[in-house]
Amino acid sequence: MGLQDEVKKRKTFAIISHPDAGKTTMTEKLLLFGNLIRTAGTVKAKKTGKYATSDWMEIEKQRGISVTSSVMNFEYKGHKVNILDTPGHEDFSEDTYRTLTAVDSVVMIIDATKGIEAQTIKLFKVCKMRGIPIFTFINKLDREGREPLELLDQIEDVLNIETYPMNWPVGMGKRFLGILDRYNDQFIKYNGNEDETYIPMSDMSEDELTEHPTYQETVDELALLNEAGDQFSLDRVLEGEQTPVFFGSALAPPFGVQTFFDTFISMAPAPGPRRTTQEVISPVYPDFSGFIFKIQANMNPQHRDRIAFLRVCSGKFERGMNVNVARTGKSIRLGQTQQFVASSRDTVEEAYAGGDIIGIYDPGIYRIGGDTLVESKQTFEFDELPQFPPEMFQRVTAKNVMKAKQFRKGIEQLVQEGAIQLFRGYPYDSMIIGAVGQLQYEVFQHRMKHEYNVEVLLESIGERIPRWLKKEQVDAKLFDERNLLVKDREGEFLVLFKNDFALRWFIDKHPKIDLIDLYEVNQYDQTT
Repeated sequence: MGLQDEVKKRKTFAIISHPDAGKTTMTEKLLLFGNLIRTAGTVKAKKTGKYATSDWMEIEKQRGISVTSSVMNFEYKGHKVNILDTPGHEDFSEDTYRTLTAVDSVVMIIDATKGIEAQTIKLFKVCKMRGIPIFTFINKLDREGREPLELLDQIEDVLNIETYPMNWPVGMGKRFLGILDRYNDQFIKYNGNEDETYIPMSDMSEDELTEHPTYQETVDELALLNEAGDQFSLDRVLEGEQTPVFFGSALAPPFGVQTFFDTFISMAPAPGPRRTTQEVISPVYPDFSGFIFKIQANMNPQHRDRIAFLRVCSGKFERGMNVNVARTGKSIRLGQTQQFVASSRDTVEEAYAGGDIIGIYDPGIYRIGGDTLVESKQTFEFDELPQFPPEMFQRVTAKNVMKAKQFRKGIEQLVQEGAIQLFRGYPYDSMIIGAVGQLQYEVFQHRMKHEYNVEVLLESIGERIPRWLKKEQVDAKLFDERNLLVKDREGEFLVLFKNDFALRWFIDKHPKIDLIDLYEVNQYDQTT
């Protein structure tokens, strides 16, 4: 099979949602379809002990939340499927934002009982900005929720995107009878278990269900949709201007998920070209290239390893090949490579452009900002991944000074993942970590203790406004605890201003000092 055929087989997508909308539960069902697991786990396993496959960290199992993106690969009906399950909690948004740079489409899960929620809006804006096609699954039809027409109106009004319902629910909660599948012209009867009965619409006149009042109401709603609703356009879907909407329930017994996934796989786009600093690179470009969008420490706690996640963008990857890191020009042999189902891994011998996600061993040379790896001597780099300004800052020390070595190693590896950022006080060498939200600090403490055997002490210095300085303008005498002078990981100087007033006062007092906001052009941050 040639490179072009391999590219067409790839379907690489992310699943996004507000916390508790059912994102990880949906992922489990899709893994069932791919024969990767025999029974689906849950986000909160309770007495069963069967946790969600994508929630592989111990803290994820304890808290019942996803705090890091997971990658899963499987074959399905002639396609190579790559699913990226993302954190829903807003404190881990940047992990989700970076992951979205590595996908070709998105499945957006909405809770039918709650409708559009805050985190859904933020994630949708990022997808819309990048032109990523969005497929919507409205979940939890097994419960009483908002009316379907109300949900469609909300999607269109709040998210400013056309909707086209691919199916339509007949009732909900205790009144739920099934769904009318508009796309496949059939009725799918809900039997209260995992068995679904498929009836062609041409045969529905013979079914006694047609006399049910709820069914009649649904037929009337569909007639209204057919007359006044938008027409389906796959071109508009692929342009990110229209979202196909599916109704169903991912929680046991699941309903409508199989039909949704089959339809999604048939419509989701094949991988397309990608922009670089020099040109647009097609997936069928013969030389291998790819970019790193995520780094994860301790996926194998016994070896304290670091894995860099790489999307293959062009050509063919072969284990053992030599590539160049475009940023540094350094050549490296890719000998330790894996593909994943969450934390489980298998050695991968080859991978193709168009969305294959592979993990490569990181000896500490890669950066989370989107390092580009290229087979040829070309020096192009794929568009840089978004960087995020910390909003909270805390000093960090080891509770036991005898564990300084483990302390330094743990911070170094966890900072490399990108969820927290490290700064060092100047001239006094204290360690300060910045994060977007409080939950990141709690995860940091938990992982330092359980993965590196180090208890850490955190001292809050509050929210701060970071501004970078030119080295020639640095004068330590101008700064104090109110306006804290620190260095970032690259050795660049910056000031952590206590508040807007302190920033404005400093600008008025020292107009000749240039204060640089590295995030002022960050379009991702502006969307949130």
